Amino acid sequence: MKKNFCPPRRAADIHLGRDVYFDAWLYSMMMDNNIAWKMNPEFIASPEQMAFMLQMGPDQVYLPCSDATFVMLDQAGRHGELQKQYNRAWRIVVRLTRSFIPDRLTRTRVLYFCRYRFRQHIAQQSLIPSRLVKRMTNLVLAQGGPDDPWQDKRSASCLRQMELLASPEIKSNLEQMPSGELPRDMNRARRFLDYLELTRCLCLSAMSRPWLDHPPASQSVSDAMLEAEKAVLHIKGDLEERLGSPATVLFLPDADGGVVFDFVMLQKLIRMGHRVICAAKGGFYFFAPTITDMETDETLQGWLRNGIVLREQNLGKNALLRYLREFRLMVVSDGTRERLNLTRVSVTFSRAWKEADIILAKGWRNADILLGTSHEFTRDIISYWSDDAGFHIQLKRHAAAARKFNESDIIRKSEAIIEKMRAARANSHSVMFYSCIIGSIPGQTETAVALARVFVDNLRKKMDNIFIVNPVEHFVEGMDGDDLMFMWERVQRSGYIDIWRFQTVEDIEESFALLSLKVPPSWQGMDATYSTGCTKEMQIALDVQSKNREMQIIGPEPRLFVRRGEYGVGKYFDASFSRSASQSRK
Repeated sequence: MKKNFCPPRRAADIHLGRDVYFDAWLYSMMMDNNIAWKMNPEFIASPEQMAFMLQMGPDQVYLPCSDATFVMLDQAGRHGELQKQYNRAWRIVVRLTRSFIPDRLTRTRVLYFCRYRFRQHIAQQSLIPSRLVKRMTNLVLAQGGPDDPWQDKRSASCLRQMELLASPEIKSNLEQMPSGELPRDMNRARRFLDYLELTRCLCLSAMSRPWLDHPPASQSVSDAMLEAEKAVLHIKGDLEERLGSPATVLFLPDADGGVVFDFVMLQKLIRMGHRVICAAKGGFYFFAPTITDMETDETLQGWLRNGIVLREQNLGKNALLRYLREFRLMVVSDGTRERLNLTRVSVTFSRAWKEADIILAKGWRNADILLGTSHEFTRDIISYWSDDAGFHIQLKRHAAAARKFNESDIIRKSEAIIEKMRAARANSHSVMFYSCIIGSIPGQTETAVALARVFVDNLRKKMDNIFIVNPVEHFVEGMDGDDLMFMWERVQRSGYIDIWRFQTVEDIEESFALLSLKVPPSWQGMDATYSTGCTKEMQIALDVQSKNREMQIIGPEPRLFVRRGEYGVGKYFDASFSRSASQSRK
C-alpha cells in the first residue's frame, strides 16, 4: 500500500482508485462473496438498482455487512472475532443437517463433505459470515431432501403463535387500558392509544422467539410491554412524525420467525391508515417466512385477507403503484435465501424500498446490517429487536441528499404539463409531443438534450399556433427512468395530443447542423427506433390513436420500433446494453 494510505475503518469510506493494493484485495473479497456486479450482472443488483436503496458517491463500494464485520475481514488472521463468527456458521450448518437427515450414515457423509468445503471457504478468511451461512446451507440442501426442510416447523410455529395470541397472558396485556388519565381531546386520546397499542405490538413481534420457546407468565408480558413503552420514548416524536399521516411501510421480518405476531403489528399499522409491504424470503432461511408460506400456510391466509401475494421478481413501477392503490397489504419476495443482502435482492424489492416512506426492520440481524453500517440509505429506517438487555428501537434517518418522488409529486408535475396542453388547445393551438432519444445512448445524454432543445426551438420558429411538449424541458434532477416513464405516460394518455412526432434521422442531422457541428459516428443513422423510451411511447401512441383517430403520428414507421424493449433498472437506456457489455467481458 502507499505509505500515506490508511485503510478505511468504515464501510462508507471504501472508495476505489485510492490504493491499488487495497483495490486488489477488495475486488478479490467481493468475488469470493459473489457480490461483484460486473462479474455477475444477471444476479447482482446494478448500481442503478442499488441507488433505489442506498445513497452512494462516485467510486463508492457497498458491502452487505456492518462496519465491524468489514474491519474483521480487513484484518483477517489478526482478528479472533472473525473465527468466532465462522464457528457460529458451522454450528448452524450442523443443526440444520441434524434437523432433517435422520439416517446416521447419510448425516455423517453430509457433515464430512460440508467440513471439507467449510475449511476451503474460510481458508482465506474473506467470506462475510452471513454469506458463509448461505453457501453452506446451499451445500446441505443440495445433498438431497426437500428444498425447504423447515416448512413444517414454521407452520407449526404459526399455529403455536395463534394459541399464544388467544391466551389470557398475552391477550389481556395487549388489550388492557393504560393506567392514568387519558387526554381529554378525542383526537389526542385516539393518537395516544394508537401509539400505545403499536408499541405493545412491536414488543410482541420482537419477543416472538423467547415467548415461543418459553410461554410467558402474565406479569412477564406486562413487564416486557412496559419496558417497550419506555424504550420508545426517545423516538416517540420521530415515530409520530413519520406515522402521523398515511405512509407506505416496507417491513423486513427476521430469521427467528414469529410471522403471526408480526402480522398483529402490521394489521395495527393498516388500521392506522398506512399501507404495508411485507418482504418475505424467496426460499428457505430457517424460521423467516417465505413467499411460499404466504401462499400455502392456512394459518397465514386469515391475516392476508384483502391483501395480495406477489411472486413477480421484476415488477415495474406502474404495476407496483397500481397494487399499492388497490391493496393495503402486499407481500413480495426479496429474492434471497439469506440475511438481508441488498446486492442480491430482487428488482421488485428494490422498487418497494424506493416507493416506501419508512423501512421497518425486525431483529438484531437486520439491525446489524442497517444500523451497524456507516452507509446512508434513501429511506428512514426504524429497527427494533429484543435481546438479553431488553427491548431496543432505533431510528436511522435517510441520507440528507436522498430525495423521494412520491406518486403524488409525479402526478402533480404531470398535471401541470397537462394543464398547459389544455390551455393551448383552448387557445386554438395544436399540441405536439416530441419523442426523442435522451438517454438511450450511454454517455450521450448531454448531447441528446442539446439536440432536442435546438430542434424544438427551431420548430417553434417555423410553425404557427403550435404548442410543443419537449421532454427535456421538464427533466427533474433525481428522477430515474421509472419516474419519468410514469410521469410521461400520464401526459401522453391525457387526450390532448394532436401530433405525436418521433425523432428521425433527418431531425438529428438538422439538429447537429443547427449547432454548427458534424454528425459524430455514434449518432449517424440514429432515430427514435433506437430509444427504449420511444419504443414504449410508440406502443402508447398507437393505443391512444386507436381511441383518437384524429391524432397524427409522424416519424419512423411503427413496425421499425423493434430494437429496444426493456429498460435497465433505473437506467435511461435499454437493458440489452448492460447484457451485451457483460457478455463481451466473459
